[in-house]
Amino acid sequence: MAAIDTTRSAHGSHGLVGRIGSVINHLVAAFTAWNDARVTRKALSALTDRELEDIGLTRADIDRIAGGN
Repeated sequence: MAAIDTTRSAHGSHGLVGRIGSVINHLVAAFTAWNDARVTRKALSALTDRELEDIGLTRADIDRIAGGN
C-alpha cells in the first residue's frame, strides 16, 4: 500500500533551490513595490494643485504617499 505524507510543506523549502527562489521572490517584490510607488508618484504629480486640494493633498504629500510612509 502506498502512503502520501501530507504533513510536509513545499513552501519554504530548504536548500540551495529554496534559497534562490526566496531571493528571486524578494527581488520581484521589491521591484513591484518600487514600480507601484513610481506609478503613484507620476499620477499624483500630473494632477493640478486644485485637483490635489480636492483630494486633501498638497505637492509636499506626494513623496510621503507614494513611498508608503
